[in-house]
Amino acid sequence: METIEIGTSGIAASRIALGTWAIGGWMWGGSTDLGQSIDTIRSAIARGITLIDTAPVYGFGRSETIVGMALSGGLRERAVIATKGGLEWQDGKVWRNSSPARIRKEVEESLRRLGTDYIDLYQVHWPDPLVPIVDTAAALARLLKEGKIRAVGVSNYSAAQMAEFRQAAPIHSVQPPYNLFEREAERDALAYATQHDIAVLCYGALCRGLLAGTISAATRFKGDDLRREDPKFQEPRFSQYLAAVAALDRYARQRYGRSVLALAVRWVLDQGNTVALWGARRPAQLDPVEDAIGWTLDNEAKRRIDQILLQTVRDPIGPEFMAPPSRADAALTTSLSA
Repeated sequence: METIEIGTSGIAASRIALGTWAIGGWMWGGSTDLGQSIDTIRSAIARGITLIDTAPVYGFGRSETIVGMALSGGLRERAVIATKGGLEWQDGKVWRNSSPARIRKEVEESLRRLGTDYIDLYQVHWPDPLVPIVDTAAALARLLKEGKIRAVGVSNYSAAQMAEFRQAAPIHSVQPPYNLFEREAERDALAYATQHDIAVLCYGALCRGLLAGTISAATRFKGDDLRREDPKFQEPRFSQYLAAVAALDRYARQRYGRSVLALAVRWVLDQGNTVALWGARRPAQLDPVEDAIGWTLDNEAKRRIDQILLQTVRDPIGPEFMAPPSRADAALTTSLSA
């Protein structure tokens, strides 16, 4: 397994991270099997995946609880736990709240659910327009000093927001959505991270499964699955993205003898000081991990990948639909629907 240091924190972690949003069930079509979820996390550790990424909002505590259960019995010391704070929820509705009081409350609850007395990497899930960034940063600086967290991260932050945050606390990692199809992070966040020795944890490395190569035009998404609302999974875009995946898969097999999944993850890993978040609910979904590590894409391959995307995806769109509202916007929506 390839490894990386999380910024200047001194923490070493695998460059493939297990993403546990789907394990929490929320927005992925309902609850998952507890036994399979625990087996998946333990299988990840056995394969050398040490970085486990979770959050309170993933299943409203369920994902963190499952991570804690899976790492009990001696596995905690082999794992690097990355969780988040700064979101609040009620009756299935989620909004942003990065106030110092909320951050403090969430850390204590996360420690309890995870069954640990420290969190390796604590990340602010989304910037909160109603709370000064330096206030949120100062809260994390205090937690770092107290030893409740070992490193500080932000998620979905721009370069300007990171610069403001760093006035009150260090940043060891940033977590943007980043994959072959969604490259908005290249505009400023990635360059800023490189300049300031900040690790980049790339969520959505397989773009909600599109780049896994297992989704077809006949695939249907059930329940609260977020892909039912994702513009990439709606026509006319859906056909374009599926055509891109098919073309990328043909190229990957012809050039490297590997699948589009391995190509997509390798592309993320070849972008610099990056980690690819790999979501899985079952151990078998981790079987292709070994195909993505131990090799690199050359410049010719990167150019060909870009050509394929230009030829197939005529109406690209980013991941903006996933952004949760601020408290003010959430309150307005609630009042209008009452």
